Amino acid sequence: MKNSKTVFFALLFSIVLSSVAQAGTLNGPAPDFTLKSRSGENIKLSELRGEVVMINFWASWCAPCRQEMPLLEAMYDKYADLGFTLLGVNVEEDSSQATDLLREIPVSFPVLFDNTNRVSKLYNVVAMPSTILVDRDGNMRYLHRGYLPGYEDEYVKQIKELIRE
Repeated sequence: MKNSKTVFFALLFSIVLSSVAQAGTLNGPAPDFTLKSRSGENIKLSELRGEVVMINFWASWCAPCRQEMPLLEAMYDKYADLGFTLLGVNVEEDSSQATDLLREIPVSFPVLFDNTNRVSKLYNVVAMPSTILVDRDGNMRYLHRGYLPGYEDEYVKQIKELIRE
């Protein structure tokens, strides 16, 4: 009986996740923000103008966030020298859980802490993870809510398109 309940809840979670998971196009300027990074420095989005920027909102309790983290790291490694930056924005009030996760799943891209959820509210984040791609002119171009295996292929296609512009 216990296994059937586990299977039921896993299936229910998949259905809910797939109904939340979606992608779309955006337009308009990306709202500017400044957040403290795990290295202690402040990072301001507008200072990254000229780069293609992926903003990935995530939380340590989010299983899909954990699943996509190594894939994001691989994209960052591959495209950073071509004018691509990835900002991982942790949305938890207590950043110690994020720090623990990053010891388990190390990444080299900048991780920022939105402890007050000011920035996630600015971007209307309603699903974990949420990913926004910003072009070199500072305009929002693509939005992905949630994560399902295969999304990374779409990310790469969009990153390449924005780098070529």
